[in-house]
Amino acid sequence: MIADDQALVRAGFRMILEAERDLRVVAEAKDGTEAIEAARRARPDLVLMDIRMPGMDGLEATRRIIDASERPPRVVMLTTFDLDEYVYDALRAGASGFLLKDVPAEQLVAGIRIVAAGEALLSPSVTRRLIESFVRKGSPARHPPPELEELTPRELEVFGLIARGLSNAEIADRLVVSETTVKTHVARVLAKLSLRDRVQAVVLAYESGLVQPGGKV
Repeated sequence: MIADDQALVRAGFRMILEAERDLRVVAEAKDGTEAIEAARRARPDLVLMDIRMPGMDGLEATRRIIDASERPPRVVMLTTFDLDEYVYDALRAGASGFLLKDVPAEQLVAGIRIVAAGEALLSPSVTRRLIESFVRKGSPARHPPPELEELTPRELEVFGLIARGLSNAEIADRLVVSETTVKTHVARVLAKLSLRDRVQAVVLAYESGLVQPGGKV
């Protein structure tokens, strides 16, 4: 589903996506209110959600769409700026990443496939910049979740490296294990902490004070 207040943007994205055999646009919306209703009706697997729309913005629409479904769609936020001031709020709302509106067609398609496969659409460098930038601006600290005690020492170590923005390959190199082993650890960390993806893991780690902005990787 595409939610954007600009008809030309929606038309352009639709044209790009429907040129792919494995992708189909099932709904469009011009604001947050329409997006909520369209998501309820069409039940898309993934939503491209503009952050800034008249009336209800993309942040509130994302929260409501995710809260209203037992199996919510993955949401990719659309933004005009590389470090839009609302990006951190979007991640806290449940988004799995973000794309710039002027992203090349091939990157748009690749990004959608990445998120649809369960990954987060944030490179390690962007993860570090985003989270550290917005946490410094002030985010209410939460106590570490009790589920954290269920993690093994190795899983806790992997959790910390995820929070620092390291990729699976970088974590494997750091811990001197295979990338497959890292993927298994990551999956277990997400499952034990009831997190949808790596983005949520990063946000939880910073908000709980388990990782401090600016610390060494």
